[in-house]
Amino acid sequence: MAKSIQSLQRAAAVLRLLAGGERRLGLSDIASSLGLAKGTVHGILRTLQEEGFVEQDAASGRYQLGAELLRLGNSYLDVHELRSRALVWTDDLARSSGESVHLGVLHLEGVLIVHHVFRPDDSRQVLEVGAMQPLHSTALGKVLAAYDPVARGEAVRGTREPLTSRTVTDLEQFEKILERTRSRGWATDIEESWEGVAAVAAPIHDRRRMPVGAIALTGAVERLCENGEIRTELITAVRECARSVSRDVGAGRF
Repeated sequence: MAKSIQSLQRAAAVLRLLAGGERRLGLSDIASSLGLAKGTVHGILRTLQEEGFVEQDAASGRYQLGAELLRLGNSYLDVHELRSRALVWTDDLARSSGESVHLGVLHLEGVLIVHHVFRPDDSRQVLEVGAMQPLHSTALGKVLAAYDPVARGEAVRGTREPLTSRTVTDLEQFEKILERTRSRGWATDIEESWEGVAAVAAPIHDRRRMPVGAIALTGAVERLCENGEIRTELITAVRECARSVSRDVGAGRF
C-alpha cells in the first residue's frame, strides 16, 4: 500500500511541475527538479502519457500536460449544470423545428445523451437520456471528435464499425470529415448510424472555448433533408441554439 501511495505522490509531483514554470520539460529536468532517478521518472511519464495526462513533443522529446487532464479540470462543466443551461434553448429548438433534440457529452468511448427533448407531436417516442451513441458515425460524435482531442483519440483508436452501408470507417476519410466539421462548425449524420434517420449537430464551448458538449437535431430523413442534404434552415437553427448555450456557460459571443 505504501508503495502505491508513493507512486501516486510522485505522479502528482510530476503533474504539478509540468503545470508551472516552463511549458515543456525534458526527462532530465523533471528528474533533477524532483530528486528522482531518470528511470523512475520515465516510468511515471510513460504511464501518465498512456492515460492522456501527459503528452510528449515528437520533435524535442519534452513533456507537457495532456488533453485528458485539461478535460478533467475546471475548464469542463459539470454535466448537470450544462443540462440546466441548455433546457430553455433546446426546448425552443424542438418547438421551432418540430424535431427531437439531443444534448450529448463525451463519456468513455462514446457520446452520452444527457438531455432529450421529444419531437412536439403525438407520436410515440422513447426517452434517450442515458443512452450511448458512437463517436464515428453520429453528428454529435463527429462534432465532439472534431473539437475535443480526447474524443478524437477515442474515435481514431476505435473500431469504427459499419452500422449502415453509409458509415465511414476508413481513417483517412474520417479525418477529412473532422477537418470539414471544424472548418464549417457543424456535422451531419445522414443514415450513417440508423437507416432512415438524419441529424445535424453543433458544438457547445465554455469560457475558454473548450468543447463541453454538443447539440443535435434528429429526425426522419424525409423531413430533415432536401436533395440529399440537411436543410439549410435546420443547420442554422442548431448552430444558433449551440451558440446560445455557449454564451450561457460563459463563452461570450462567437
